[in-house]
Amino acid sequence: MSSAIRRVSKSKFVGAPILISLLCVLCGESSAQDFKTVHDGVEYAQVEHKLGSDPVRINLLRLDLTKVRLDVHHAMDAAIGTEKTSSIATRHGAVGAINAGFFRLDTSIFAGDAAGILKVDNWVLSEPSLNRIALFINNRPDQTSVAFDHLKTNAWFELKKRILTIDGSNRERKENELIEYTRIFGRTTLTESGGLELIVRNGKIADIREGIGSSTIPIDGYVLSASGSRQGQLLKWIASGWIRIGMKISGFVSVDGGSITENRSVPYHYEDITNGVPQLIKNGKIDITWEQEKASKSFVETRHPRTAVAKLKDGKFLMMTVDGRQPGVSVGMNLQELAEYLLGLGAVDAMNLDGGGSTTMFLDGKVVNTPSDKEGERKVGDAILVTLRKKAIRKK
Repeated sequence: MSSAIRRVSKSKFVGAPILISLLCVLCGESSAQDFKTVHDGVEYAQVEHKLGSDPVRINLLRLDLTKVRLDVHHAMDAAIGTEKTSSIATRHGAVGAINAGFFRLDTSIFAGDAAGILKVDNWVLSEPSLNRIALFINNRPDQTSVAFDHLKTNAWFELKKRILTIDGSNRERKENELIEYTRIFGRTTLTESGGLELIVRNGKIADIREGIGSSTIPIDGYVLSASGSRQGQLLKWIASGWIRIGMKISGFVSVDGGSITENRSVPYHYEDITNGVPQLIKNGKIDITWEQEKASKSFVETRHPRTAVAKLKDGKFLMMTVDGRQPGVSVGMNLQELAEYLLGLGAVDAMNLDGGGSTTMFLDGKVVNTPSDKEGERKVGDAILVTLRKKAIRKK
């Protein structure tokens, strides 16, 4: 699947009765003895499940967050571009990985751009979209903590008590937008000529470039790039003297999710965030928020390959892939079936990640599921990696 999840009119989910589905889930549930310890803190299971007479192949990683750490990494360690999950994991020395958030899937130079919130090592690569569910990760010395929440942000810059709201970060600039570019995006803004770009270094406007495009992004700052009506707004401010070279400019972000507010001088306490659609389970109950998150009904009800994550009752973290689009081998799951299966495994909070041809699980140097694309493993935008906290001997 890609970022193309349509907005649809509200309607109720139509699926199998929950009681019957739950009984099927419990029949195919992976019990404790199905998991094999492959590293200290890393358990793996491959499950042959049945949905009625239809086969479903599931891969599970159950993780002790006191013994492993989780990290989100983007393809090529940049804000755009695509790369296979296995390649991202190998480059970073991970023992395990799954594909993560939705992303722009096309042949443009902006392919791989996150289709929602993405934060890596305290760098915001992409802004939230449509108040969709997100996974928050923070690695402390002794333990990794995770959280799930719907996320909205408002970002703005202030100069001489005037406010400049921005429309996005580190992505393609569209008409009538003001976009912020930081060095994590790349060397330049990749914008076309015709806009206006403010070059900010060390908190001050260092240069004003009109009609040139693709400005170099400073290591010690960022670029604010405007087009259309936003460009016109800035030009008026420049003409009136409200914007000039040498002027101090401060940036702020308010985050609606977990009651968190930050400004750019104070690190947001979750270092990594990735996006998904939609929430599946909250506080131990199935709560599929697809309508609120503007997903399509067919996306919810049709069986597809799926990738999901969950926090379990015992505090462990679960990574899950479901193979699909392989008749007679694995048909995939709809989101109700996915949520019910996760609930049967003890999930208290869970969310759906990008799936379809993107669905990939990597473990100990190889892809352990069967991706649905005929070409095999697909290049994706970002992945969640599992790294051992200390060197462990693989158990036979």
